Amino acid sequence: MTADPLADDITQAATCLGGDGLLAGEVQGFAARPQQQQMAAAVEQALTGASALIVEAGTGTGKTFAYLVPALLSGKKVIISTGTRHLQDQLFHRDLPTVRSALGVPLKAALLKGRANYLCHQRLHMTRSEGRLSDRRQANQLEQVFDWSGRTASGDIAELSNIPEDAFIWPKVTSTTENCLGSDCDWFSDCHVMKARREAQSADLVVINHHLLCADMALKEEGFGELLPGAEAFIIDEAHQLPETASRFFGMALSSRQLLDLAQDSINEYVNETGELDGLPDVARELEKTTRDFRLAMGQGEQRAPWSRLAGNEAMAEARENLKTALAELALQLEPLSERSRGLDNCYQRTLRVQTLLAQTTEQPPAEYIHWFETWRQSFRINLTPLDVSENFNSQRDSLPDCWIFTSATLSVNDSFGHFANKLGLEEANTLQLDSPFDYANNALFYVPKDMPEPSDPNFTHSMLDEAEAIIDAARGRTFVLFTSYRAMNIARERFRDSCQFPLLVQGDAPRNELLERFRELGNAVLLGTSSFWEGVDVRGEAL
Repeated sequence: MTADPLADDITQAATCLGGDGLLAGEVQGFAARPQQQQMAAAVEQALTGASALIVEAGTGTGKTFAYLVPALLSGKKVIISTGTRHLQDQLFHRDLPTVRSALGVPLKAALLKGRANYLCHQRLHMTRSEGRLSDRRQANQLEQVFDWSGRTASGDIAELSNIPEDAFIWPKVTSTTENCLGSDCDWFSDCHVMKARREAQSADLVVINHHLLCADMALKEEGFGELLPGAEAFIIDEAHQLPETASRFFGMALSSRQLLDLAQDSINEYVNETGELDGLPDVARELEKTTRDFRLAMGQGEQRAPWSRLAGNEAMAEARENLKTALAELALQLEPLSERSRGLDNCYQRTLRVQTLLAQTTEQPPAEYIHWFETWRQSFRINLTPLDVSENFNSQRDSLPDCWIFTSATLSVNDSFGHFANKLGLEEANTLQLDSPFDYANNALFYVPKDMPEPSDPNFTHSMLDEAEAIIDAARGRTFVLFTSYRAMNIARERFRDSCQFPLLVQGDAPRNELLERFRELGNAVLLGTSSFWEGVDVRGEAL
């Protein structure tokens, strides 16, 4: 049903966002937008009535302020979930302080991310002691992390902005649910993950992301189960991403990182416990080898395809059997050792779980699941994704408060929210659709090149870059070129490095926020990026 927000002039939130409202005095260049006030009124109504609301707010509506203002005014404990960690940081460090200052609300807020975003003291010291880093760059990064570890209060690895977010060092100094030792860890009292969770427990407003939300709902693995029931309302930003994220967490997957981490952790725990370098380490290194061989059998390049494409391949079948054998041998070695330490027992239990996952993700799946795989240059992930997550998602929502607000710029299909609502079982939610205040008809041009090869054609990337170069020249730089794969982005980097006459910025060369700031300052730059630049980017004026 369509939402019926209260009239703008009688709602507190809408008034705050008016031309003479509290935000106008705080935000430079602020202009009242009727769509923003409408959305704020609808969110305020949902928070007051503890109901579900779906809001599509076009680009330029200012939806972040439109839900933050009523959320802060409500006095409720609110959890806000964003699509990515970058949006989390932007909301928590930029938007939230602005609104809190304008409203003068005494509010305690917390930022909570998944455990892979926090330094793990135990893994940092284990990595330094093992001395198996592959090159000097990783060794230098490790020392940077070690120096920073003595200064940081939060342990959030985003603070170390001079190390790229995809650097190989991060998995070696952060933990996963599988390798965390919990209260048995020597560093438990100083654990950054536990500290972040304690702060979230006592906060009035907590900013999380969809991965963390779904991990807790589906798997109860992220360990903040007491946080969700304590909330009185949930606001889901970039909600169009939620169905896909939920489907991953309500399904199952096996990745090369799980296998390689298991092998390395088994070696470390064994050597630390026994001081011996032979025996189990040889078996674990065989698991590393068979994991890499398995990746090679999947084919070259970045892929995203049905598992059936590989299932009948003889090389793939052989690689699977070798991986199965390596896991069985590791389990055999670990079983008698599992009583010697918590770390070795953890590795043994992980080996048993991975054996089960290998069978589940490489055999014939149930009919209600999609069976597919992803590969990158040196890694892979095999997925079993449920076709329908609505029942699972709703069963989790039933145990939580009724107030759920879902918002994004793209939620409807042909002016209907049915597709999105059906995916999450939200058929009874109120809905509101707001157009963008931007005049696209007079200020935008949509260009579709003719005679392009199919995306699967080997010449596609080069043809696309031919078109991109012409557009970049016409725009005098000031362009984002966004890709669906790192491979295509790196091809563009090599080509534009010599041919582009404008400053060239490439994802991975510096942290995302630093690249964006340089792009704004330069005024004529070209930025090459992947999915992390697709959403949540604000470049005002003539720079883009």
